[in-house]
Amino acid sequence: MVTTERMAKDPAREDLLVLVDGLDREIGTATKERAHSEGLLHRAFSVVLVREGADGLETLISQRAEGKYHSAGLWANSCCSHPRAGEELLDAARRRAREELGCEVSDLHEVSAFAYRAEFDDGLSEYEFDHVIVARSEGELSPDPSEVSDVRWVSFDELAKDLAAHPRKFSAWAPMALSLAMSSFR
Repeated sequence: MVTTERMAKDPAREDLLVLVDGLDREIGTATKERAHSEGLLHRAFSVVLVREGADGLETLISQRAEGKYHSAGLWANSCCSHPRAGEELLDAARRRAREELGCEVSDLHEVSAFAYRAEFDDGLSEYEFDHVIVARSEGELSPDPSEVSDVRWVSFDELAKDLAAHPRKFSAWAPMALSLAMSSFR
């Protein structure tokens, strides 16, 4: 099992994640560290916060903190993570919005799901069945600097152009998760 220095510092590395098959049926559990070290398919979610802006719908994107064990410094959807074993998907999304962004969320609903695999230079990988959840934020944001280095609200049009022109600025899952979220409004 590959363990990087950054993964060793992740306080959630021992969380039990839900392993799934290609149809998102639960087949077991593994620690977060093992799932990412061995490339095991596991359940994940991407929360996309949406609001009405001056020029139409906007979404909140977040820049991953430099200390993250992968994809550090890249832009992603509002927040993301994994439901823990025994935790309902939408409860996990609410928990993670509080932990990463310091906000409560409402009107959560799943709009799509997809599987993806991404290999990283340090030997870790993401192999996730990712559920895309759209929600609205409640109150002011207070991002955790160990998780998020920056956030910004962007219009759907601006984001679509940025995803097409600069895909390397984004995490491996962000283009698909954000595109699926935005298309659910059209």
